Formats: sequence, structure tokens, C-alpha cells
Amino acid sequence: MANLRDIRRRIKSVKNTAQITRAMQLVAAAKMKKAQDQAIAGRAYSKQLNGVLQDISEGFSDATHALLEKRTGSRELILIISTDKGLCGPINTNLARAIRAQSSPDADYVTVGRKLRIAMEKLGRKVIADFSVKDPVPFSDARAISTLLSRQFLEGNYDKVSVAYTRFVNTLSQVPEVVQLLPVVPPADHAEATATNDFLFEPSPADVLSAILPLYINFKVFQALMEARASEHSARMVAMKAATDNAKKFIKELTLEYNKLRQGAITSELLEITTAMKAME
Repeated sequence: MANLRDIRRRIKSVKNTAQITRAMQLVAAAKMKKAQDQAIAGRAYSKQLNGVLQDISEGFSDATHALLEKRTGSRELILIISTDKGLCGPINTNLARAIRAQSSPDADYVTVGRKLRIAMEKLGRKVIADFSVKDPVPFSDARAISTLLSRQFLEGNYDKVSVAYTRFVNTLSQVPEVVQLLPVVPPADHAEATATNDFLFEPSPADVLSAILPLYINFKVFQALMEARASEHSARMVAMKAATDNAKKFIKELTLEYNKLRQGAITSELLEITTAMKAME
């Protein structure tokens, strides 16, 4: 009977775990839909912003800005966007692997999310700033981060600034990416860009560029934050669903084992009773 009691305890424990993972799955699913809609909606604006920047850069090559300045040094600052909590599959591990493969070994870091901040600190990497971002992502949080990155670049502390985040593809797929943010490289794949000769800039292309570039950097950081948040909620929902399904499967196996042991115990008791009755005859 001790075995039966142990199995009952295990079944109860697994059921409690399944209830927790199911609740976490439902919460992640609710947040996932909002985060996915926000990330997808931002892509259209990002595409149009890329087109405007490309039009200016192609039509007015003499328009310059400090944020476009290419440097020969190797000092790199990387913005890492990870998660604050775990239980979201391998997205943080995959992102850390991409950072190791695509960045300078002596780079410094700005972090969003405690998971990779802790990892970088354990590795002895220099983290110059850490940010906390609300959910859903507000644009003001992105502006504060991009302002710091731009200031570090303009002051000459770094020659290159990159962003490492997880790009949302769909609910089942998220891809880690490390992309250059500064110096700004005007996009070259805007197929629908209109010839710049059709535009008249007032007061000047340089002034327009000075207004566009900070907005461009702010929105790039904002879009990366939204993509990362959509990836996090999607990965957590999938991970919690898998955990819930595994728990249910385990409960069935334990229940089957419990029933077999119980049936065996009952059969044994019946045999003992039958044997005793025959002995009394």
C-alpha cells in the first residue's frame, strides 16, 4: 500500500503543476496576441521610414550627419533585449549564442531584461546600463534607450552600436538577430522608393536628415523591443502548452500504474480470503 500512497502523491503533485502551467499558458496567450499585433503593426511604419531615409541618402549624397559617420575603430556597444522571466523556451540561449558569434569579444553592453544581463555579468562583461521596459512596450521607454545609445556614439565612446534581439516570425518561430544600429546605414532594399528629384526640401536636406535620423533610431529600438516581446510571449505560451500536455500524459501513465497496483492488491486479498476459506472447510 505504500507504493499506492506514493503514486497518489505523485499524481496530486503533477496535477498541481499542470494547473500552474495551464494558467501560465493562458496568460501568455492573452499577452501574445497584443504583442504580436503591436509588432506587426510597427513593420509598415518602419518600411515607410526606411523609404524616406533611402530617398534622402540617394538624392542628396552631400547631406551628412554625425550619426552616419563611419569609423575605423572596433569599439562596439551592443543593446541586448532579453527576457526578465524564464519558462519561455530557448530564446535567451539562442540569442546569447548569436551574440557570441556575431559581435566583438570585448564589446560593452546595454541590457533590457535580467536574464542575459545576469549572464553577461557572470562572464565578466561590462554592462554600462540596464533598462526595464513595461508591457505592452511604450515608445517613451524606447526613446530613453535610443537616446543613451546615440549619446555614447556621438561622444566617441564607441565606433559601432548594434542591437541584439529575437525577431518574431510566427507563434512557433522566433529568430535571434544582431543588427547594426549606428552608424546608420540607409536601407538599400526599398523597392517602392520614389525618385528624390520629385521632392523639395524645406529648409534643407541636411535639416530634414537631422530630424529623420533620431526618429529612425528611436523607432528601430522600439520595433526591436516589440519584436522581442512578441517572441517572448509566443515562446512562453508554446513552452507552457508543451509542459501542460506532458503533465497530462504523465498523469495518465501514473493513473494506469496506480490502477494496476490497486487491482493487484485486490486480487491478492481475494486469493488470501479464498485460501483461508478453503483451509476452514
